[in-house]
Amino acid sequence: MFKSYRKVISTVAVVALASVSAMAASDASRTYANGKKVIDGGMAYPVKNGKTSEYYVNTQKAYKDVKFGRPATANEMKAWDIDVMYDGTGLPDGQGSVEEGDEIYEAKCASCHFDFGAGGAGYPALQQGNAYEIHETLKLQRLHPDDDGPKRNFGSYWPYASTLFWYIKTGMPHPAPMSLSNDEVYALVAYILSINEIKIDGEELDDDFVLNKENFLKIKMPNKDGFVPKIEGKNGLENARKFYDNPKNFGGNKTRCMKNCFEGEPKVARIVGAGISVFNPPLSSKKEKPAKKEGAAGGNEAKTTYEASCAVCHATDAMGAPMVGDKKAWAAVLKKGIDAVYTNGIKGINGMPPKGGTALDDAKFKAVVDYMVSQSK
Repeated sequence: MFKSYRKVISTVAVVALASVSAMAASDASRTYANGKKVIDGGMAYPVKNGKTSEYYVNTQKAYKDVKFGRPATANEMKAWDIDVMYDGTGLPDGQGSVEEGDEIYEAKCASCHFDFGAGGAGYPALQQGNAYEIHETLKLQRLHPDDDGPKRNFGSYWPYASTLFWYIKTGMPHPAPMSLSNDEVYALVAYILSINEIKIDGEELDDDFVLNKENFLKIKMPNKDGFVPKIEGKNGLENARKFYDNPKNFGGNKTRCMKNCFEGEPKVARIVGAGISVFNPPLSSKKEKPAKKEGAAGGNEAKTTYEASCAVCHATDAMGAPMVGDKKAWAAVLKKGIDAVYTNGIKGINGMPPKGGTALDDAKFKAVVDYMVSQSK
């Protein structure tokens, strides 16, 4: 939660937070088997009739023929452990200058984030001016149609620069993640810090400034203390539990509630007199379902459902499931007869949960099976 908003409890956002709190239900449903409470907004759902809430779970006691793979080696785990933490844990050795970062940015980043990180075309801005000055806009509230709102970007909003290093290293550039060297990432971070006019240990970052592991730890972002609760350190999770277990921290009410959560009517800020009032074509108030197109086949719906819910396992043979398109694998499955295939899929078999973990009715599930079979002949 952003600290500057805590006192503005007359806004829609706080009413929404109170609703989330109310949905947390009883303390029993918010407690793990180890006795610790979940972070507010979540619940520990019991398994009933093979489902948690609307989702099926695999209740089989044993799995057969499931390809779990092999244990990772120590070197593999070390290679995959590439997190960069707020305290500098995980920062690699390396260095890069602002000038080098400028050149890399123009070559690999500007096509999406535009010149000087201005953003556009759906890609976020990396800066909107001096970060220390823009940070002050985070206190703004849009109480009237023409009011300026807060400007949240890397420089003004993010509490730690370590997240930027990690995100660039693991996810950028978008077409080729993990392709940048550590030196290139240091250079890009230095450049992005410079266009946000962020200082390090009181020093402005000119073109010759070189960022490395040592001075990276001296970066203090303007919004470092702008969030509650504090989650740093070994007691971070417990601090979060205690904070969200007290409704007064985020809604003003003394107890959890499903109704009468406020004394009197909460004041809600509304934007009036703004927006589009004339539409062409006019807005319709009809609620009928759109008519089915002539000739539309159920196979289209089955294909869509397969791609959304089943392809994660059946588009490859790595999961031990018969791969769609593999004629030999499906021929072996179909030796049992299609009815047996339906039954196994609906009830769950080996590593596959009932209906693949979906909430499809039997008829729609069978249509998806028929689609997969049709694509594997």
